[in-house]
Amino acid sequence: MAFQPPYSPSLFRKRDNASGASVVAIDNKIEQAMDLVKNHLMYAVREEVEILKEQIRELVEKNSQLERENTLLKTLASPEQLEKFQSCLSPEEPAPESSQVPEAPGGSAV
Repeated sequence: MAFQPPYSPSLFRKRDNASGASVVAIDNKIEQAMDLVKNHLMYAVREEVEILKEQIRELVEKNSQLERENTLLKTLASPEQLEKFQSCLSPEEPAPESSQVPEAPGGSAV
């Protein structure tokens, strides 16, 4: 069996009218392929953006929950517990500016 190249040699032959038409056809095929790649990339990016948005929502919710928990624990902690906690902080972490105990919901310090 004779060797057959993976392309049509007729694409490379010079023809008067057909040559221009084949160049246009090739350009159209290239443009279609580029559009297809672009569409696939846009779909993949949109999908990734949706995943990241959901992760951000979850992290914001978790952060809010932890901030509420932290505030509650600070409110319920005794001054001695707060002092002990502040003394355990590493030197890189600055201690909170105010060493006052927040007021409990009833209006008195706990």
